[in-house]
Amino acid sequence: MITKEVNEWMRKVEKGNYSSWDIMEEFAQMSKYLSEEDIKHIKKRLDSSIKK
Repeated sequence: MITKEVNEWMRKVEKGNYSSWDIMEEFAQMSKYLSEEDIKHIKKRLDSSIKK
């Protein structure tokens, strides 16, 4: 399930408030709690924000 913390992380990534290292480090920490479906949703949301 995507939590408040994951949504907050995605907003920060979309706004560019993280370095690449910080993005990957924090994702690695929270990914163990996410389902495959959650990860697909995150990928889709971030892909769409990049294409804007």
